[in-house]
Amino acid sequence: MAVLLLPLAGYGLARTGAVPEGTPIVLGLLCGIIGPVFLTELCEERAPFRHSSSHLTARTLTGERSVDLDRIATVRLFTTFSYGGPHRTVLVCDAHGVRLGITTTRSRGKLRRAIEKADANAARGVPRPRVSRAARTYLDLAPGQGLVVHTALAFLLLTMSASLYVVVAVRLSGQ
Repeated sequence: MAVLLLPLAGYGLARTGAVPEGTPIVLGLLCGIIGPVFLTELCEERAPFRHSSSHLTARTLTGERSVDLDRIATVRLFTTFSYGGPHRTVLVCDAHGVRLGITTTRSRGKLRRAIEKADANAARGVPRPRVSRAARTYLDLAPGQGLVVHTALAFLLLTMSASLYVVVAVRLSGQ
């Protein structure tokens, strides 16, 4: 959040004369580039990681996180774009509020089996996790066009929000 608010702080400082007038534009462009990349990296798994029958544990930039696979609350797909194409992270949140971004094939397989198990247990009255259509498609749990629609919407959202962010930064700087 601080990264996204930094250009507004630059605008306030520019209005008081503490920094040059063009500072909000520079901060806006830097934050627009760095912000989305940094936010996705905070909870993304890194080596070393451990798997057990009921937990996925991995190192992240904010420390070690362990998701309880028996108590999955939500599963979402997060897509960012780079020169190499789309980068996909499956965001898993358990009932304890622990969030982990899954990127490895082994972890995705473990998550897929946990979701299949939860879906089977739903017949016995156990609440099933909320899994987005795109995440189900990406994890090969459901056929369909969920991944295509998700990618198109993610790209449109990214380009529109980046454009609006730059426009606001330029307008606030008075240029």
